[in-house]
Amino acid sequence: MAKTRTKYVCQNCGRQSPSYMGRCPACREFNTMVQEVEEVARPASRKAEARRAAVPRGEPQRLSEISTEAGERWRVPMGEFNRVLGGGIVPGSIILLGGDPGIGKSSLLLQTCAALSQTVGRVLYVSGEESARQIKLRADRMELQADDLYLLTETNLSDILEHVTQIDPTVLIIDSIQTIYTEQSESSPGSVTQVRECASRLQMLAKTSGTSVFLVGHVTKEGNIAGPRVLEHIVDTVLYLEGDPFQAYRLLRSVKNRFGATSEVGVFEMSGLGLVEVPNPSEFFLAERVTNAPGTAIAITMEGTRPLLVEVQALTSPTTFGNPRRTPNGVDFNRLLLIGAVLTKRMGLKLYEQDIFINVIGGLKVGEPASDLAMATAIASSYYDNAVPADLAIVGEVGLSGELRAVSQLPARLNEAAKMGFQRALIPKIRRNVADLPSDLELMQARNIGEALAIAVPK
Repeated sequence: MAKTRTKYVCQNCGRQSPSYMGRCPACREFNTMVQEVEEVARPASRKAEARRAAVPRGEPQRLSEISTEAGERWRVPMGEFNRVLGGGIVPGSIILLGGDPGIGKSSLLLQTCAALSQTVGRVLYVSGEESARQIKLRADRMELQADDLYLLTETNLSDILEHVTQIDPTVLIIDSIQTIYTEQSESSPGSVTQVRECASRLQMLAKTSGTSVFLVGHVTKEGNIAGPRVLEHIVDTVLYLEGDPFQAYRLLRSVKNRFGATSEVGVFEMSGLGLVEVPNPSEFFLAERVTNAPGTAIAITMEGTRPLLVEVQALTSPTTFGNPRRTPNGVDFNRLLLIGAVLTKRMGLKLYEQDIFINVIGGLKVGEPASDLAMATAIASSYYDNAVPADLAIVGEVGLSGELRAVSQLPARLNEAAKMGFQRALIPKIRRNVADLPSDLELMQARNIGEALAIAVPK
């Protein structure tokens, strides 16, 4: 008889402890330690032998003898989804999709598997949260037709694998992994042990059978996929579906991809027929732009390999409290503090007596330093109550001494600005030859923040 061992596992960070603690020492969260009973198998147990027998035995191969001619990717008839995946779905890959509740994860995957069932073969959609009738109602509302799409309402992993053996699907959807459990573990569904064990067996299924597996993951209150980060190490690709629930637009972001570039972003619009891709995101982010308004600037950012033009708005107002407020929306808080300090120290702006509010239009989160100059320009524009020229796009990183530093992929950024109709671009001083710069865009170069503001926000 196998021995059992009791342990307490934090459901937020995964730390294990032999005894219960009210507060996890690792993540400092309260009441997250849950008791789990683990079965300790003997070294030569039958379970271990059966598991080794189920996995094909690998043989060492010379690097020069390994063939790289794999099967073609399965392209989804959604260009934005293909871009984020790196060109399509790789056969035998396992993909994790996370996002807030109600953001559109199930709708996106239902559209995807309905389209794939018409091109690549059978698709099995397993739901542990909704009934087959509820999924059918959503499919009818979205006007989806798919004869080779099979629906299954099940949470037992063993039963799911039996149906997979019978149907032999090309693509398997698990919605969601936190509802699936295996009888080999006595932990409750959604616990760290269950999630890790179920994901590992599904990974083995994908690698041995060639079936592509999509996993839907719940997110924590911090916005990370619950697990904790166990799933992100097991899967090949991690996608996040982001967006403001009060807006119709959604951003599909890749944070890990073994078969493509990371940090790629696909833009979708939520409609009655599901998620509709937005082919020109820059036009979407600038659609409701008000020209010649103080406190606005156009930043040229990069999301993966795609350049995007976004509107950065700033508002400064005299504070009524002892400590002025700094409220960012879509930018990093520490980056806002840095820009405010540079403008106060190097440019003499009295921002220590001003509340500063920053907002990136469209719900996009801009994290790269190349948006520093646009943020600084928007703040100075609001402070002086002087509008930035409407035909000026801005890109550049701001240093602590007020100098402007070069940014990566400058030709791609400027070509996107020229395509969107901008006539001028404010950039850091070019100190080396850069090819493929647009000829129909006037480049206005500056060495420091003072020269840049003299161009963009003349007093």
